Amino acid sequence: MSQAANPFADRPSVLMCPPEYYGIQYEINPWMDRRRQADHREATRQWERLRDLIQETGATVYLMDPVPGLPDLVFTANAGLVYRDQVILSNFRYRERARERPYQKRWFQQHGFRTVDLPEPYHFEGAGDALFCGPTLFGGYRIRSHAAGHQWIGRRLGCQVIPVELVNPFYYHLDTCFCPLAPGLAIYFPDAFDQYGRQALRAHVAELIPVHVEEARRFACNAVVIGRRVITNTGCPRLHRALRERGWEPVETPLDEFVKAGGSAKCLTLRLDGEDAAAWRREG
Repeated sequence: MSQAANPFADRPSVLMCPPEYYGIQYEINPWMDRRRQADHREATRQWERLRDLIQETGATVYLMDPVPGLPDLVFTANAGLVYRDQVILSNFRYRERARERPYQKRWFQQHGFRTVDLPEPYHFEGAGDALFCGPTLFGGYRIRSHAAGHQWIGRRLGCQVIPVELVNPFYYHLDTCFCPLAPGLAIYFPDAFDQYGRQALRAHVAELIPVHVEEARRFACNAVVIGRRVITNTGCPRLHRALRERGWEPVETPLDEFVKAGGSAKCLTLRLDGEDAAAWRREG
């Protein structure tokens, strides 16, 4: 199948959802506390700045309509995994987020994607827990997604899958502790993984840039990568120095209002043209 089968494959394309109804309305991860509510006006400013930084790269931002009562719809990374013209839809673990699925499915279908449903027993939370680094799909499991679900996806897509267990509840999705930059190069927070997971990452990724614990808690790994630009939350100077030394262009922007819900830059975006390092982008 050619790259052209993806309706957004001609340029970097990102799906976002305005934070009109964003807020801490429930608690489904350790970051969330309804007593520590997000400042809606500031969250909107932060979201708009992230959108502007993405557009400055030449990427096109597409919008999903916000829906009352679905505060986490803003975290579009969890809607599914985009691969060629397919979207593997999420099966959310928590009922609070499962209500997002019909709106996400409708958006993808209306914009030319084929949507794929996982078998019901498997929980899966999209590009939050499934990230390509070169030809290999890494799948975070235990906290939100099932390892068997990742293997089902690998068979469906015809790609190698490496499930890695997440053991720290603060890093409940893979994209909170692992960020591919290019084939053979990724950012990661070692303490989010068990020993096997760390060994698997070292075995399949030639160079791993470790993140300090203080910067991991600033969601340093939850970055948006477009071309050579890496957009992160503020407070990640060690990572930014390491990136500049390797020829990347790190950019920081405040996203603290979304950290209150357990998300940051990557969580607020979904690459509609596929993950930057996906093997299929080198075909044809």
